[in-house]
Amino acid sequence: MLKTRMKRLADRGDRAVQRLAEIEASITNLSNEDLLDLADIFKAEPRPPIGEMAFLEMARREISL
Repeated sequence: MLKTRMKRLADRGDRAVQRLAEIEASITNLSNEDLLDLADIFKAEPRPPIGEMAFLEMARREISL
């Protein structure tokens, strides 16, 4: 029982990491206009994680709101 639970928790963690990587990749693949729209939605402080990702990508591309 414990092995099954540990395996299930590990699988859940692996899926969460994979999903986060997919989200980061989708943000990276946005056009500049769409990235600016996303950043505008999440510009309020404190900025949620998706907003941080958007602003980091904007900094990488050297664009701003």
